Amino acid sequence: MTMLFPLNVFAYSNYIIPGGDTLGIEINSKGIMVIGFYEINGKYNKGNPELKAGDYIIKVNNNEVANISELTKNIENNVTSKKVEITFLRNNQEKKTTLDLIEDDGLFKTGLYVKDNITGIGTLTYVDPETHIYGALGHEIIEATTSNIVEIKDGSIFRNSITSIDKSSNGNAGSKNAKFYYNTKYGTIEKNTKFGIYGQYNKSIANKEKLAVADPSEVKIGEAEILTVLKDETIKNYKIDITAINEDTQVKNISFKLDDQELIAATGGIVQGMSGSPIIQNNKIIGAVTHVIIDNPLTGYGIFITTMLEEGEK
Repeated sequence: MTMLFPLNVFAYSNYIIPGGDTLGIEINSKGIMVIGFYEINGKYNKGNPELKAGDYIIKVNNNEVANISELTKNIENNVTSKKVEITFLRNNQEKKTTLDLIEDDGLFKTGLYVKDNITGIGTLTYVDPETHIYGALGHEIIEATTSNIVEIKDGSIFRNSITSIDKSSNGNAGSKNAKFYYNTKYGTIEKNTKFGIYGQYNKSIANKEKLAVADPSEVKIGEAEILTVLKDETIKNYKIDITAINEDTQVKNISFKLDDQELIAATGGIVQGMSGSPIIQNNKIIGAVTHVIIDNPLTGYGIFITTMLEEGEK
């Protein structure tokens, strides 16, 4: 008898630990990201074939470089030749080019703006108590200058405390401001995807409350709540109203509006740093906040929790 098995079998727990904690986030990119160019003596120095913003430099003269310090050292070792061979990644394809080292005011310059890591804040969505896999944000981390998703080498989440909030207004998304505790690590970052960031959660989860996971079919229009931090490290519940449900999109599954006067008074609406805040309905975790609608920051979108859980296990 022929046995048929599904290609993907997800084993996430039926009961998970909801988050709401604000996280510090640090990602190290897979290579040194080119984010722009500046003119030297009236010219741009991009090589042939040309480097582009969003490319990742991985070698200089066949020597591997993992950060800006190593990039700088290898370039300085080749100033006498006034050229360096650059190996870079574009869409995961390895390419090579040659850059001139141009002297300007006694210094040799490449004309490149580069970055090797990104820091920020976001909100923890869940921790699976069986696997200790966590999910956060509900969307990808992008590099602001290039608007490209960051290809990660590794990263960490760590303790974070909210110090103030810049309020949202029509046409402008506000943000949480925070104090970072870089040395108090909570876990690793192993994936940066359009459904969120994922890794292993290393902080103790003993005695943490668990909530049932809701199937998308259980999500209803009407009252719900989000868990998030507005001050220090205190997680609180805030009322929202789910206005529409869309199972035909990957991320913007839940449309909602804020319905909590304390939250609205403090934030003016959904703010940056709130992404990943778990959405609870009927004592089940149904999703996470992902996007604000800029023209009306009292409204936004959420992603189904099952989508995040499935992504975390891939």
